[in-house]
Amino acid sequence: MINKHLFHSRKKSWPAEEYVNKSTLQLLDFDCGAPPEQAWRRRLNSHANLLKEFTVTFKEAIRMMRLGLRLWSYVREEASQGRKAPIDPFTRERCKPLASEGVPLGGMGSGSISRGFRGEFKNWQILPGLREMSPVMANQFSIFVSRDGGKKKYSSVLSPGHHEGLKKFGDQGISSWDWNLSGQNSTYHALFPRAWTVYDGEPDPDLKISCRQISPFIPHNYQESSLPTAVFVYTLVNTGKDRAKVSLLFTWANSIGGFSHQSGGHVNEPFIGDDGVSGVLLHHKTDDVNPPVTFAIASCETQNVNVTVLPVFGLSGESCISAKEMWGTVKQNGQFNRENFEAGRSMPSLPGDSIAAAVCASTWVEPHGRCTVAFSLSWSSPKVKFQKGCSYNRRYTSFYGTSERSAINLVHDALKNYKMWEEEIEKWQNPILHDERLPEWYKFTLFNELYFLVAGGTVWTDGEGPVTDNEKTSSRLQRSKTSKSKGKLSKLGPTESMRAILNPNSNDNPTWSFSDHNDSQDNTENVGKFLYLEGVEYIMWCTYDVHFYASFALLELFPKIELSIQYDFAKAVLHEDTRRVKFLADGTHGIRKVKGAVPHDLGTHDPWHEMNAYNIHDTSKWKDLNPKFVLQVYRDFAATGDLSFGRAVWPAVCAAIDYMMQFDRDGDGLIENDGFPDQTYDAWTVHGVSAYCGCLWLASLEAAAAMGHRLGDSAFAEKCKVKFLRAKKSFEDKLWNGSYFNYDSGSSRNSRSIQADQLAGQWYAAASGLPPLFEEEKVRSTLQKIFEYNVMKVRGGRMGAVNGMTPHGKVDVTCMQSREIWTGVTYAVAANMISHGMEHQAFTTAEGVYLAGWSEEGFGYWFQTPEAWTTDGHYRSLIYMRPLSIWAMQYALSPPEAILKASEINIMDCIKVNASQHHAEADNRRLGVHNNNPELDYGEACKFCTFPRIP
Repeated sequence: MINKHLFHSRKKSWPAEEYVNKSTLQLLDFDCGAPPEQAWRRRLNSHANLLKEFTVTFKEAIRMMRLGLRLWSYVREEASQGRKAPIDPFTRERCKPLASEGVPLGGMGSGSISRGFRGEFKNWQILPGLREMSPVMANQFSIFVSRDGGKKKYSSVLSPGHHEGLKKFGDQGISSWDWNLSGQNSTYHALFPRAWTVYDGEPDPDLKISCRQISPFIPHNYQESSLPTAVFVYTLVNTGKDRAKVSLLFTWANSIGGFSHQSGGHVNEPFIGDDGVSGVLLHHKTDDVNPPVTFAIASCETQNVNVTVLPVFGLSGESCISAKEMWGTVKQNGQFNRENFEAGRSMPSLPGDSIAAAVCASTWVEPHGRCTVAFSLSWSSPKVKFQKGCSYNRRYTSFYGTSERSAINLVHDALKNYKMWEEEIEKWQNPILHDERLPEWYKFTLFNELYFLVAGGTVWTDGEGPVTDNEKTSSRLQRSKTSKSKGKLSKLGPTESMRAILNPNSNDNPTWSFSDHNDSQDNTENVGKFLYLEGVEYIMWCTYDVHFYASFALLELFPKIELSIQYDFAKAVLHEDTRRVKFLADGTHGIRKVKGAVPHDLGTHDPWHEMNAYNIHDTSKWKDLNPKFVLQVYRDFAATGDLSFGRAVWPAVCAAIDYMMQFDRDGDGLIENDGFPDQTYDAWTVHGVSAYCGCLWLASLEAAAAMGHRLGDSAFAEKCKVKFLRAKKSFEDKLWNGSYFNYDSGSSRNSRSIQADQLAGQWYAAASGLPPLFEEEKVRSTLQKIFEYNVMKVRGGRMGAVNGMTPHGKVDVTCMQSREIWTGVTYAVAANMISHGMEHQAFTTAEGVYLAGWSEEGFGYWFQTPEAWTTDGHYRSLIYMRPLSIWAMQYALSPPEAILKASEINIMDCIKVNASQHHAEADNRRLGVHNNNPELDYGEACKFCTFPRIP
């Protein structure tokens, strides 16, 4: 556990008063209008530098030339079918990535929209696997202030106006608006899932403004956390001597990013809802392949706030009132005509035209008075359709139905419930934020890295199986009326077994189905099925070797989602897909999914039914996937105490262990790597026994033995313990060099390299409450070596842990991945250090990721943390899953009670092994019966264990 005085004297990283005047913070400190002390901050006029993508060296390019040619051919083939390849390094985004990201909007799994720290709405991912990075600049909040009978007027878009193409002479579009905000006195404060923008006297010197952005991301709440909606609460404080009329304007284009607004056929319509909630629906017609999307923008009318709308104005074309005329109306009158609510549905937009809508909320703020104005945004895209496969209803439709008009109910409930959301968010976050033992950079980075669960491309279905295009919606509409939120948060127990997750709903006739295990399905509630991408550049759902690191976030915050993913992979282990696939690394062919092998991912264009979208290598020969499955299953089983989950997935655990036995070719209990990159470091070749895969295998044997013992399968538990004891001795004999474990047992020039991730198995053993794999002295020696070499010898520890380092203190440049710093691995190494009492080294190691990625002096990777960067800061794969492993650090700091209790007992000592049976197996190996290896003599057959020989 962390030393209570370790960080007590550390200087605060981000004192708010250095960004916002202290008196302004005090004025805004009501109704949550002031940002918290522990938040990530930026000034709105901060320079958003262009990010630099990594490049391979000449030698690396030569080595990967054949792979590159095959990959290029594959990408072209997929494009000819109208699909995007899961890995496509050749196609560049139209919009260059900038250091301008901020907290994304909405809950999980219903599509996402990000909002940059300067206020622009960008990174559109409404449709699964498709992303539009460019901001839609018409989507803005603006303010109009009138004082002293109209003699003093201020108006501005509430975003700095330094954007290419704005302020063109004679422009009737948004360039004609008042882009007067400099951003010098305006600041952004982020603490996911909330963000605050404070305008300290901009544009009106006597008006203090705070815009608070709130999304319903609430741990252990499986209803609100699925909602595609967000709220923007404006807190206004008038410090002047005269009364001020303030009009806030929310404009929104009928677009899902890119050029979608120009496709035509889009329709807007005003609405007046319940409880004073009024706004505009924007019905967006997508192409023939994808389902339509409906947006709702709204505000809440109160005794002090008047809401008016303009259902349609034109961003281009001449079919309706122009953006310039719309702006002039609000600037002159401070509102729109009330008659606009009677306008009805607009005519569909013409191809090439772009239309938008506006909601205006007007109020008077007395001298030294305060006022609050709230807006809400929602998007209804009830059906998620995959390009080659099925369509499913999203999770939120279980509560709001599948009608496009559910967007009205979503904005209504958001405006009525956001205060309750905030209470729950603060209840979750405050114990960590107020923990004075922890450095401030860690607190806000911990929460802000969760952005990926919204912006990383997530799909959360209702768990009811595929739907057809003509599905009736009446029953779902009825359900929405009865189950819609009424002000109470729906919390579900942490050990639910997810009946609907177990329903195959598949045409592939799997050999074994979880639906056979009724003991895991009684009296349970369906929380749906969950997918999230490896990254927005690697479009594969639930990539398992990476989920190994990221899963700590789900286990901590949404454990039933974590279990649902494990159910999906457990089912997949026992399934075989014999369709032929070409592997691009060497051009060979094989089957898509081998029975007994854990899939690399759940697919891309037809998830759950066409797994292993990754086709660089044959992942059935990878050495880390099966051990990672066993380790994750046991960790989840131990942490949640869910026996029904354990019983349901146990056959898959046994199959995963047995499958790996084929890779123990010399009978020493250890698996061997096969001289190619057969693990998550898929460009870094391994020969013989490797520290990374071998350590994972040792831990998985221990986990399988412990799980078998707890579930009553003593025979399998004994089998795994025997192999563990034999493998452990061999592992140490072959790899331990006195201070750390060698990279592998081969004879290549990097075989003695120091791999940062070499103790991944020990990390999981500690996280699962299992006995340590090695003596504590060896573990601490290894972690200290990693700290001194992989961390501190790279820019003085200010970048994280480089993957490979030579014993001479130079970065291992064997391949692109050995010389990279992997952000998620850095957090994982830090978590391992915490588990072994090395808190100072742990936080110094993790701080390198903060300094390089999140700090003002860093490279600008906030809210888009990449998989990797090089020592000069060039990134690879932005918005990546693995950095969620920072939650492994929090898990190590505060383990579940069940894990703390489990660690008090050495469960391996509880597993009694029949020595005669063990030596019978040894004799069989001596005689060549086992592993077809007649080379072992009688002594060798027993040197791997500690059992006394029976005469």
